[in-house]
Amino acid sequence: MIEPPERLPVTPRTGRFLVLAGVFVCAACGLVYELELVALASYLIGDSVTQASVVLSVMVFAMGIGSLLAKRLRCRAAAGFGLIEAALALVGGCSAMTLYAAFAWAGDRGEMWASGSRYLFVVFSLAIGVLIGAEVPLLMVLIQRVRRQDAGGAVADLFAADYVGALVGGLAFPFLLLPWFGQLTGALLTGAVNVLAGGALVFGLFGRDLSGRGRWILLTTNVTVLAVLASAAVLVDDFERAARRAVYGSDIRVAVQTGVQEVVLTGGHRESLDLFLDGRLRVSGRDEHRYHQALVQPAMRGGPHARVLVLGGGDGLAAREVLRHSGVRRVDIVEIDPGVVKLARSDPALSELNGHVYRDRRVRVVHADAFHWLRGPHGRRLPYDVVVADLPDPGITASTKLYSQEFYGLVARALTDGGRLAVHAGPVVSRPHTYWTVDATVRAAGLATTPYRVTGRHSGFAAGPDRTADSTVKTRDWGFVLAARGPEGLVGAADSAILRSGARAAQRVRPDAPHPMAPSTLVHPRYAD
Repeated sequence: MIEPPERLPVTPRTGRFLVLAGVFVCAACGLVYELELVALASYLIGDSVTQASVVLSVMVFAMGIGSLLAKRLRCRAAAGFGLIEAALALVGGCSAMTLYAAFAWAGDRGEMWASGSRYLFVVFSLAIGVLIGAEVPLLMVLIQRVRRQDAGGAVADLFAADYVGALVGGLAFPFLLLPWFGQLTGALLTGAVNVLAGGALVFGLFGRDLSGRGRWILLTTNVTVLAVLASAAVLVDDFERAARRAVYGSDIRVAVQTGVQEVVLTGGHRESLDLFLDGRLRVSGRDEHRYHQALVQPAMRGGPHARVLVLGGGDGLAAREVLRHSGVRRVDIVEIDPGVVKLARSDPALSELNGHVYRDRRVRVVHADAFHWLRGPHGRRLPYDVVVADLPDPGITASTKLYSQEFYGLVARALTDGGRLAVHAGPVVSRPHTYWTVDATVRAAGLATTPYRVTGRHSGFAAGPDRTADSTVKTRDWGFVLAARGPEGLVGAADSAILRSGARAAQRVRPDAPHPMAPSTLVHPRYAD
């Protein structure tokens, strides 16, 4: 039952404004926690669409449970709200560090943890959702204590402040917290704001509603939570370095968060060099030559190659293979992340590995999204003899549009008559559905295709959602698709060029997909992570 309005240290109008301001701040913090979980789950586990759907749906469900549980706290709404905000600040603020620590130090314990990591994200989503859901019923009681009004008007005011706060939190996360503070410090800072806002509202307006014991319990809880968050913020740099060593090994030379992704470079010379982008191994000095030779050389040997376009490939390794061929007059590289190109230019080991291609006057770099660049006037201005798509794996949600029928249609428009396209399509054996979907998508864009693969043995590890941290020798399986604007463009490339490509284990793949694959489009992506 709602108590009658009580005497406050401020006027009812000011008190109502302060309650709504508290709703605004708490809503902003709550949405930051949600987005932080989504971003971290996408980075550590992969497949951002699935992870976002799981985190958000579980959290919304938990908010309903929290609203029901909050009914038992209405008789002590002020104390209950203060404790809930302290718990939310602690759980939400420390969630990023806890999840990253679990990934770094327990993420290589086998297949059971591969599923366990998803369960841990669900646990945090449930806990944060329950606490967020308990806020509104208690705030409804508190605002009625400030000034009695009809239930519809009170709900409208609360939800208006809540939604505006969510807007501010949603914009602050990508434009303020991530670029300025990073995920770990940003979450800790959000927790500190959360507990301060909740404590100020309770002690400032409803302190008389607290018993002496309740006041000390709430004060001690808030101070303890702030101390924990502050201590974690002080230690966050040391924690991040230790966790990074646990994930990538001790030989980390470069670790930088660009505006696009996290870039980590390990190893001191070309044989031990590993380049990780957002936790996924993209380049290994031990066997990258097999991959890049198989990707580039069949297309280059299949016909004229004076003008070449490399999509992605900011590390310069695909361009290195292109420049091995005589007759190349121009190589355009379209790379979205300037940080990768800067590293490929300046790092001694990586620049040695790519043959210092960026010193070659024939190489030109454009920093842009490959899809948008091809769609613009640049993609039509200069037709290319060869296009090399050295892009992230097709199973990653962020790169799905770069493996769509629309994308390959734009590539076909940029090719000369008889021009060739080389596409990395993922492993053939372990992910046949993805591989044959790439082939079907390229064909749906009007290009003739020849699928082929390269296998080899590799020792080492690949960090990220699919890493294996042991040093055993494993078989690598790279699948590719060679395509051209017409069947005549594949003459000499379909068989002899693949076998003479320099990748000794290159072999054609028979088109024996388990069933006819439908092409992947922007509105109906068909790749699975």
